[in-house]
Amino acid sequence: MVKIDDHSKIKKATYHLYLFMVSKLISSFGSQVFAFIISFYILQLTGSATSFATNLICNILPRTVVAPFAGIIIDRSSRKAIVIISQIATTITVGLLLTITLTSGLSLLSIYVTTCILSLTSMFSGIAFSSSITGLIDKDRIQKAMSLNQMSISFSAIASPAIGGLLYGTVSIIIFLVFFIATSSIAVILESTMNFKLFSNQSNIVEAKRKESIGKSIVSALNYLKIKPIVQTMMLIGLLVNFLFGAFEVGYSYILIEKMEMSSVYFGFTKGAFSIGMLLISIYFSIRKEVNFPLLVTKRGILAMGTMMVFVALPLLITFPDTLVFIYYSIVMFFLGSIIMIINTPLQVMLQKNIDDEFKGRVFSIIETTTMSLIPLGMVLYGFLYDIFPGQWILLLSAGLLIAVILIIARPAVLRQVHHQISLKEWDKRDKSSL
Repeated sequence: MVKIDDHSKIKKATYHLYLFMVSKLISSFGSQVFAFIISFYILQLTGSATSFATNLICNILPRTVVAPFAGIIIDRSSRKAIVIISQIATTITVGLLLTITLTSGLSLLSIYVTTCILSLTSMFSGIAFSSSITGLIDKDRIQKAMSLNQMSISFSAIASPAIGGLLYGTVSIIIFLVFFIATSSIAVILESTMNFKLFSNQSNIVEAKRKESIGKSIVSALNYLKIKPIVQTMMLIGLLVNFLFGAFEVGYSYILIEKMEMSSVYFGFTKGAFSIGMLLISIYFSIRKEVNFPLLVTKRGILAMGTMMVFVALPLLITFPDTLVFIYYSIVMFFLGSIIMIINTPLQVMLQKNIDDEFKGRVFSIIETTTMSLIPLGMVLYGFLYDIFPGQWILLLSAGLLIAVILIIARPAVLRQVHHQISLKEWDKRDKSSL
């Protein structure tokens, strides 16, 4: 028999489930419109892949450096407070950029500084939210929560490039900044109504962690990771895959905008196709049962990702009519968006269920630091390479290396070891539930 209190918690968790999705939809829509406009602005202002890559580095490098300390702060503090303060800081930062734009005009330096600050605020908010999922939502609906979160991001990603592409050049950058400020402010209000400790005892955890030194907190998190081989394998894959995928991250926008001179409208729609693929797979994961073997799914997904990178290079080797180029890249981006969701969602659920709540802030921050640590180097390298060498050969070489890396790291012996551990855990859970 279910207690009244349990009914109340489930009802509140349902509220969290959908409010979380709406909050992410609103905030991510504003940030993605901003990112789209800024990317287009930089490429059209400079025409340089290096300048474009510099802005990507400003998004990656600060969070990579600060992430380990962010995890300690998040585990020692109120996660709700961190989420709200981060969102307020985002609003203030964009407000300052608006002021600078109105008084002295938009410059590359102001864009780079803003990108650095927004990188940090989004990192604190993202890790705090990720660490709080099991406190906000009941465990039976974690995969649904992760899927709905991705659905909201996908919805905004579908609309933001299309709207940004249609309005770029016709509406002032001022309007976009005001819009971003408005969406960020709404997100603050919505997040303030959530109970981040509904299913957790974070107050007790916070008190215990405050008594630890910073050094001891880091060491305890690293020791904890030693007994989590699944997470270690995932971190190694993420480190190398993120580095090699930089060939696409830098190259796609540069190739379509600079080399193929695709209009902002068409470019926006190809990005929208990517998000539609993400959205459909998110819906699929929200209604299906939990994936049993996430690392195997990840391996197959990364192999498919490498294949899609080859397809991105194909129009640079074979001449396509302009209309066919748009259709072709829309299809490629649709499949690439689908593949990325197939890779990410099972792994996110696995992490939520396999990492203890008291370590989540530090472990998620260590994972982020590790998997993103080579991205700045990749952005610099690929930005430099695209300014010198033909893009098709950069993409083909990177795709080949990506496929080779995943075949070596996620070889059958590793998969058997990881999946054997998952299977034992599932069997133990079922055995206990039958008593």
